[in-house]
Amino acid sequence: MIRGGRFFAAMLVTMTVVVSTVGQADAAQCGNGPGGFETWKREFSEEARAKGIGASALAGLMQANYASATIAADRSQRSFGLSLDQFLAKRGASTIIARGRSLKQSQAALFASIEQRYGVPPGPLIAIWGMETGFGSQRGNQNMLSSIATLAYDCRRPEFFTEQLYAALKLIDRGALSAGTRGSMHGEVGQTQFMPKNILAYGTGNLDVAASALSSTANFLKANGWRAGAGYQPGEPNFAAIEAWNAAQVYQKAIALMGRQIDGGGQASER
Repeated sequence: MIRGGRFFAAMLVTMTVVVSTVGQADAAQCGNGPGGFETWKREFSEEARAKGIGASALAGLMQANYASATIAADRSQRSFGLSLDQFLAKRGASTIIARGRSLKQSQAALFASIEQRYGVPPGPLIAIWGMETGFGSQRGNQNMLSSIATLAYDCRRPEFFTEQLYAALKLIDRGALSAGTRGSMHGEVGQTQFMPKNILAYGTGNLDVAASALSSTANFLKANGWRAGAGYQPGEPNFAAIEAWNAAQVYQKAIALMGRQIDGGGQASER
């Protein structure tokens, strides 16, 4: 019985290795340059078809191009290594704060409605809006699907962007996005720059429309623990929701600082 048990266990290990190897062989392989991108698209499309992605989305994927500009941007995000003062100056914080205060007044009814529903005050939403797209003026002109497909193929972070690619394909299937949708270098779209997976989870409407984008952003923050009335500076309860929005510490602190100044809680020179 002991010998038989050992033999059976050994057979299970062997079968597991074989199944694992087959799974790896069937999976689309990542790459570090444009050379294998077309082959990868064909392999990925077969996997996506087997998981229920529709023909129109897959046709769009097959038309996607290797986005060299996206790879270059992904390798050179130097601004996140700046000090807080340097980052604020580079991103035009004083302009964002000044215009943000004006928008808070002119769009008071919209921001009151959002705060009533989600508990998020205007300041951090306006700061994110200004930081991400200059209040909608700079939403990017890269093909969203090409950018995300390139990053899903690239060996640096394929797992994260594979999830984003599946989300993008689902949104195309649903008609919420198209294969021609334009966005920023990493595939972010809309007035506050949502990735596809977050659109599926938190989107409340057309993200090219400011009101929908701001509501979606507030929905994201609430889902990530935002508590109405609590503070959002570093060390305060709601700062964790800002951390969930963007992983760069200097970005997080900038949003908190600008948001406080837009909400009337400090001067532009405060740090």
